[in-house]
Amino acid sequence: MVVVSYSRRAWCLIAILATAAGGCASSPFKKASVAPPSLEPPPGVAAPAHTLPQVSSAAIPPSYADVDGRQLEAALVRNRQESQVMQDEIAALRDQLASTSSQLAQARAAGLPPGTDKPPRIGNDGGVPATPVVMQSAMTQLKMPELQPRFDGAVVRLDIPADRLFDGGTANLVPEGAAVLTQVSAELERVYPGHFIGIEGHVDTEPLQNASWASPHQLTAARAAAVFDFLTTRTSMHESQLFLVAHGANHPLVSNATAAGRARNRRVELVIYPDRAAVDVAAK
Repeated sequence: MVVVSYSRRAWCLIAILATAAGGCASSPFKKASVAPPSLEPPPGVAAPAHTLPQVSSAAIPPSYADVDGRQLEAALVRNRQESQVMQDEIAALRDQLASTSSQLAQARAAGLPPGTDKPPRIGNDGGVPATPVVMQSAMTQLKMPELQPRFDGAVVRLDIPADRLFDGGTANLVPEGAAVLTQVSAELERVYPGHFIGIEGHVDTEPLQNASWASPHQLTAARAAAVFDFLTTRTSMHESQLFLVAHGANHPLVSNATAAGRARNRRVELVIYPDRAAVDVAAK
Protein backbone atom coordinates (compact mmCIF):
# COMPACT_ATOMS: atom_id res chain seq x y z
CA MET A 1 0.00 0.00 0.00
CA VAL A 2 2.89 2.27 0.77
CA VAL A 3 4.54 1.67 -2.60
CA VAL A 4 1.38 2.23 -4.54
CA SER A 5 0.73 5.48 -2.79
CA TYR A 6 4.25 6.74 -3.55
CA SER A 7 3.93 5.79 -7.13
CA ARG A 8 0.79 7.86 -7.55
CA ARG A 9 2.46 10.96 -6.15
CA ALA A 10 5.48 10.52 -8.37
CA TRP A 11 3.26 10.02 -11.38
CA CYS A 12 1.36 13.27 -10.71
CA LEU A 13 4.55 15.20 -10.31
CA ILE A 14 5.91 13.81 -13.56
CA ALA A 15 2.66 14.68 -15.34
CA ILE A 16 2.74 18.27 -14.08
CA LEU A 17 6.34 18.72 -15.15
CA ALA A 18 5.65 17.21 -18.56
CA THR A 19 2.68 19.49 -19.10
CA ALA A 20 4.66 22.60 -18.18
CA ALA A 21 7.57 21.54 -20.37
CA GLY A 22 5.36 20.68 -23.32
CA GLY A 23 3.56 24.02 -23.33
CA CYS A 24 0.14 22.53 -23.38
CA ALA A 25 -2.31 25.02 -24.70
CA SER A 26 -4.96 23.92 -22.37
CA SER A 27 -2.71 24.27 -19.39
CA PRO A 28 -4.23 26.58 -16.84
CA PHE A 29 -0.75 27.71 -15.86
CA LYS A 30 0.07 29.29 -19.24
CA LYS A 31 0.29 33.12 -19.08
CA ALA A 32 -2.19 34.82 -21.42
CA SER A 33 -0.98 37.65 -23.76
CA VAL A 34 -2.23 41.13 -22.75
CA ALA A 35 -2.94 43.87 -25.39
CA PRO A 36 -1.29 47.26 -24.77
CA PRO A 37 -3.69 49.83 -23.29
CA SER A 38 -5.19 52.43 -25.67
CA LEU A 39 -4.28 56.11 -25.04
CA GLU A 40 -7.25 57.44 -26.99
CA PRO A 41 -9.94 58.72 -24.62
CA PRO A 42 -13.51 57.53 -25.01
CA PRO A 43 -15.94 59.74 -26.89
CA GLY A 44 -16.87 62.95 -25.08
CA VAL A 45 -13.78 62.95 -22.86
CA ALA A 46 -10.93 65.40 -23.49
CA ALA A 47 -7.44 63.98 -23.73
CA PRO A 48 -4.89 64.98 -21.07
CA ALA A 49 -2.65 67.85 -22.10
CA HIS A 50 0.55 65.81 -21.81
CA THR A 51 -0.78 63.30 -24.38
CA LEU A 52 -1.40 65.89 -27.10
CA PRO A 53 1.23 66.39 -29.90
CA GLN A 54 3.55 69.30 -29.19
CA VAL A 55 3.63 72.16 -31.78
CA SER A 56 6.82 74.19 -32.33
CA SER A 57 6.59 77.82 -31.17
CA ALA A 58 8.29 78.95 -34.41
CA ALA A 59 5.26 77.81 -36.42
CA ILE A 60 2.82 79.93 -34.43
CA PRO A 61 2.31 83.40 -36.06
CA PRO A 62 3.03 86.35 -33.77
CA SER A 63 0.05 87.91 -32.11
CA TYR A 64 -0.58 91.64 -32.53
CA ALA A 65 -1.26 91.71 -28.82
CA ASP A 66 2.46 91.06 -28.25
CA VAL A 67 3.54 93.99 -30.50
CA ASP A 68 4.18 97.37 -28.93
CA GLY A 69 1.61 100.04 -29.83
CA ARG A 70 4.30 102.47 -30.96
CA GLN A 71 5.65 99.93 -33.42
CA LEU A 72 2.20 99.45 -34.89
CA GLU A 73 1.72 103.20 -35.21
CA ALA A 74 5.13 103.63 -36.87
CA ALA A 75 4.36 100.85 -39.33
CA LEU A 76 1.00 102.42 -40.13
CA VAL A 77 2.58 105.85 -40.73
CA ARG A 78 5.24 104.27 -42.94
CA ASN A 79 2.61 102.49 -45.03
CA ARG A 80 0.64 105.71 -45.43
CA GLN A 81 3.74 107.60 -46.56
CA GLU A 82 4.61 104.94 -49.12
CA SER A 83 1.03 104.98 -50.39
CA GLN A 84 1.12 108.78 -50.71
CA VAL A 85 4.41 108.65 -52.63
CA MET A 86 2.93 106.15 -55.06
CA GLN A 87 -0.18 108.29 -55.53
CA ASP A 88 1.98 111.39 -56.21
CA GLU A 89 4.03 109.49 -58.78
CA ILE A 90 0.88 108.28 -60.51
CA ALA A 91 -0.54 111.82 -60.57
CA ALA A 92 2.71 113.18 -62.02
CA LEU A 93 2.72 110.53 -64.73
CA ARG A 94 -0.90 111.34 -65.58
CA ASP A 95 -0.09 115.06 -65.85
CA GLN A 96 2.91 114.34 -68.05
CA LEU A 97 0.84 112.08 -70.27
CA ALA A 98 -1.90 114.71 -70.54
CA SER A 99 0.65 117.41 -71.44
CA THR A 100 2.26 115.21 -74.07
CA SER A 101 -1.11 114.33 -75.56
CA SER A 102 -2.09 118.01 -75.66
CA GLN A 103 1.13 118.99 -77.43
CA LEU A 104 0.70 116.16 -79.92
CA ALA A 105 -2.87 117.23 -80.64
CA GLN A 106 -1.76 120.85 -81.16
CA ALA A 107 1.01 119.77 -83.50
CA ARG A 108 -1.42 117.68 -85.51
CA ALA A 109 -3.88 120.57 -85.65
CA ALA A 110 -1.12 122.83 -86.94
CA GLY A 111 -0.36 120.34 -89.69
CA LEU A 112 3.22 119.66 -88.60
CA PRO A 113 4.68 116.36 -89.80
CA PRO A 114 5.95 114.03 -87.05
CA GLY A 115 9.56 114.77 -86.04
CA THR A 116 9.58 118.29 -87.50
CA ASP A 117 11.71 120.63 -85.39
CA LYS A 118 10.92 123.86 -87.24
CA PRO A 119 7.46 124.59 -88.56
CA PRO A 120 6.93 126.21 -91.94
CA ARG A 121 6.65 129.99 -92.21
CA ILE A 122 3.42 131.28 -90.67
CA GLY A 123 1.25 132.74 -93.39
CA ASN A 124 -1.65 135.17 -93.29
CA ASP A 125 -4.85 133.16 -93.18
CA GLY A 126 -7.46 135.83 -92.53
CA GLY A 127 -7.09 136.37 -88.78
CA VAL A 128 -7.05 132.76 -87.53
CA PRO A 129 -4.68 132.66 -84.49
CA ALA A 130 -1.67 130.37 -84.48
CA THR A 131 -1.38 127.70 -81.81
CA PRO A 132 1.10 128.16 -78.94
CA VAL A 133 3.19 125.28 -80.27
CA VAL A 134 3.54 126.99 -83.63
CA MET A 135 4.32 130.35 -82.03
CA GLN A 136 7.06 128.92 -79.83
CA SER A 137 8.55 126.78 -82.58
CA ALA A 138 8.62 129.66 -85.06
CA MET A 139 10.50 131.77 -82.51
CA THR A 140 13.62 129.67 -83.14
CA GLN A 141 13.69 130.95 -86.74
CA LEU A 142 14.27 134.57 -85.72
CA LYS A 143 17.83 135.61 -86.64
CA MET A 144 18.75 138.37 -84.23
CA PRO A 145 22.01 137.43 -82.48
CA GLU A 146 22.07 140.43 -80.14
CA LEU A 147 18.42 140.08 -79.08
CA GLN A 148 16.94 137.05 -77.36
CA PRO A 149 13.17 136.52 -77.78
CA ARG A 150 11.31 134.72 -75.02
CA PHE A 151 8.04 132.80 -75.02
CA ASP A 152 5.48 134.02 -72.48
CA GLY A 153 2.26 132.01 -72.38
CA ALA A 154 0.91 132.37 -75.91
CA VAL A 155 2.96 135.41 -77.00
CA VAL A 156 6.57 136.03 -78.01
CA ARG A 157 8.36 138.94 -76.31
CA LEU A 158 11.37 140.73 -77.79
CA ASP A 159 13.19 143.12 -75.42
CA ILE A 160 15.12 145.99 -77.06
CA PRO A 161 17.25 148.09 -74.66
CA ALA A 162 16.09 151.70 -74.67
CA ASP A 163 19.71 152.86 -74.48
CA ARG A 164 20.24 151.42 -77.98
CA LEU A 165 17.19 153.19 -79.40
CA PHE A 166 17.09 156.67 -77.81
CA ASP A 167 19.18 159.47 -76.43
CA GLY A 168 19.23 159.35 -72.63
CA GLY A 169 15.99 160.64 -71.11
CA THR A 170 14.41 161.44 -74.51
CA ALA A 171 12.22 159.81 -77.16
CA ASN A 172 14.58 160.71 -80.01
CA LEU A 173 15.70 157.70 -82.06
CA VAL A 174 19.45 157.41 -82.66
CA PRO A 175 20.95 155.95 -85.90
CA GLU A 176 21.78 152.69 -84.14
CA GLY A 177 18.17 152.46 -82.98
CA ALA A 178 16.88 152.90 -86.52
CA ALA A 179 19.16 150.09 -87.72
CA VAL A 180 17.98 147.79 -84.94
CA LEU A 181 14.30 148.44 -85.70
CA THR A 182 14.86 147.85 -89.41
CA GLN A 183 16.45 144.46 -88.77
CA VAL A 184 13.82 143.47 -86.21
CA SER A 185 10.88 144.38 -88.43
CA ALA A 186 12.32 142.36 -91.33
CA GLU A 187 12.68 139.27 -89.15
CA LEU A 188 9.21 139.62 -87.65
CA GLU A 189 7.64 140.01 -91.09
CA ARG A 190 9.55 136.97 -92.30
CA VAL A 191 8.53 134.69 -89.43
CA TYR A 192 5.28 136.27 -88.12
CA PRO A 193 3.79 138.13 -91.11
CA GLY A 194 0.62 140.06 -90.35
CA HIS A 195 0.57 139.25 -86.62
CA PHE A 196 -0.60 141.82 -84.10
CA ILE A 197 2.37 143.40 -82.33
CA GLY A 198 2.24 145.45 -79.16
CA ILE A 199 4.87 148.17 -78.67
CA GLU A 200 5.34 148.45 -74.90
CA GLY A 201 7.53 151.11 -73.29
CA HIS A 202 9.32 150.61 -69.91
CA VAL A 203 11.69 152.68 -67.75
CA ASP A 204 13.47 152.22 -64.43
CA THR A 205 12.66 153.85 -61.11
CA GLU A 206 15.26 156.63 -61.33
CA PRO A 207 13.92 160.22 -61.26
CA LEU A 208 13.43 161.74 -64.73
CA GLN A 209 16.24 164.08 -65.78
CA ASN A 210 14.30 165.70 -68.60
CA ALA A 211 11.66 168.20 -67.51
CA SER A 212 9.73 167.58 -70.73
CA TRP A 213 8.06 164.54 -69.14
CA ALA A 214 5.76 164.91 -66.16
CA SER A 215 5.79 161.17 -65.38
CA PRO A 216 7.51 157.94 -66.44
CA HIS A 217 4.32 156.98 -68.29
CA GLN A 218 4.60 160.02 -70.54
CA LEU A 219 8.19 159.12 -71.42
CA THR A 220 7.36 155.48 -72.17
CA ALA A 221 4.30 156.53 -74.22
CA ALA A 222 6.45 158.90 -76.28
CA ARG A 223 9.09 156.23 -76.90
CA ALA A 224 6.47 153.64 -77.93
CA ALA A 225 4.97 156.22 -80.31
CA ALA A 226 8.40 156.90 -81.82
CA VAL A 227 8.88 153.19 -82.53
CA PHE A 228 5.35 152.98 -83.96
CA ASP A 229 6.04 155.92 -86.33
CA PHE A 230 9.30 154.38 -87.52
CA LEU A 231 7.84 150.93 -88.16
CA THR A 232 4.81 152.25 -90.06
CA THR A 233 6.76 154.74 -92.21
CA ARG A 234 10.15 153.07 -92.73
CA THR A 235 9.27 149.36 -92.81
CA SER A 236 6.61 147.09 -94.34
CA MET A 237 4.60 146.83 -91.13
CA HIS A 238 1.04 148.12 -91.24
CA GLU A 239 -0.47 150.43 -88.63
CA SER A 240 -3.51 148.12 -88.29
CA GLN A 241 -1.34 145.40 -86.76
CA LEU A 242 0.45 147.63 -84.21
CA PHE A 243 -0.70 149.16 -80.93
CA LEU A 244 0.97 151.07 -78.10
CA VAL A 245 1.27 150.45 -74.34
CA ALA A 246 3.01 152.74 -71.79
CA HIS A 247 3.99 150.91 -68.58
CA GLY A 248 6.24 153.51 -66.97
CA ALA A 249 8.26 151.78 -64.22
CA ASN A 250 5.49 149.38 -63.20
CA HIS A 251 6.87 146.16 -64.72
CA PRO A 252 10.62 145.74 -64.18
CA LEU A 253 12.34 142.62 -65.42
CA VAL A 254 14.91 142.63 -62.61
CA SER A 255 15.66 144.64 -59.49
CA ASN A 256 16.42 148.35 -59.88
CA ALA A 257 18.98 148.19 -57.07
CA THR A 258 21.97 148.10 -59.47
CA ALA A 259 22.97 150.12 -62.53
CA ALA A 260 22.90 146.96 -64.68
CA GLY A 261 19.40 146.13 -63.47
CA ARG A 262 18.12 149.66 -64.18
CA ALA A 263 19.63 149.55 -67.68
CA ARG A 264 17.87 146.27 -68.39
CA ASN A 265 14.54 147.62 -67.18
CA ARG A 266 14.76 150.59 -69.57
CA ARG A 267 13.45 148.88 -72.66
CA VAL A 268 10.89 148.66 -75.45
CA GLU A 269 9.17 145.31 -75.75
CA LEU A 270 7.73 144.10 -79.03
CA VAL A 271 5.05 141.57 -78.12
CA ILE A 272 3.99 139.26 -80.97
CA TYR A 273 0.48 137.84 -80.53
CA PRO A 274 -0.87 134.66 -82.17
CA ASP A 275 -3.75 136.61 -83.76
CA ARG A 276 -3.32 138.11 -87.22
CA ALA A 277 -4.67 141.28 -88.70
CA ALA A 278 -7.63 140.78 -91.05
CA VAL A 279 -6.21 143.17 -93.70
CA ASP A 280 -3.67 142.09 -96.24
CA VAL A 281 -0.63 143.76 -94.76
CA ALA A 282 1.61 142.22 -97.38
CA ALA A 283 0.05 144.51 -100.00
CA LYS A 284 1.65 147.59 -98.40
